[in-house]
Amino acid sequence: MNIGLQDVTSIVNYVCDSRAACSIFSLPFQFDYLKDLGNKFPNIVFSYVTYLHVKDNDPFRHEFFVRIVQSFPLLKYLQIYNVRSSLPVDAMTFSSDNCQLYSTIEYPHLTTLDLSCAHREYVEQFLNETKTYMPCLTELLVVLSDLIIVTKNFTRNETLRNCAKVKTLFNLPPRLHVEGLCDYFPSLYK
Repeated sequence: MNIGLQDVTSIVNYVCDSRAACSIFSLPFQFDYLKDLGNKFPNIVFSYVTYLHVKDNDPFRHEFFVRIVQSFPLLKYLQIYNVRSSLPVDAMTFSSDNCQLYSTIEYPHLTTLDLSCAHREYVEQFLNETKTYMPCLTELLVVLSDLIIVTKNFTRNETLRNCAKVKTLFNLPPRLHVEGLCDYFPSLYK
């Protein structure tokens, strides 16, 4: 048996006040699934990861999502678990539609986005095309009230493009009729 020396790295993430998640793995990382990734992770490319679950006690900022795109180039499924806003409560307005402070982040392979356990701010971050572009998004898990607020009752142009190809919208009550929903999600009804 020939066991050579391999590079290893670790990630420690405090996922809540009383629990930490520690991952130790050899490099290059060859798994397709990574869970409980937080704000702090090594500056390496996870070439095989297609499923990522991010969770942290601290809010995620724009720079975190830029690093996600750079470190996970083949990402297809992203689940965000973070109920903390990175903005003060009085700044949680969507009047910044025409104010671009950061470059747009593109997730070229992302097909499934789970925001069901995320603060409304992350729904804004991902659905607003001036902040994020997801050309392949076909499945969206989101709290309906957050979706309605962020899309301004399905009338907001900045969130329309990222919703247009969604074929499956989870967490909707059966036989829900909301004005503008079928225009906003035309692929749901094909």
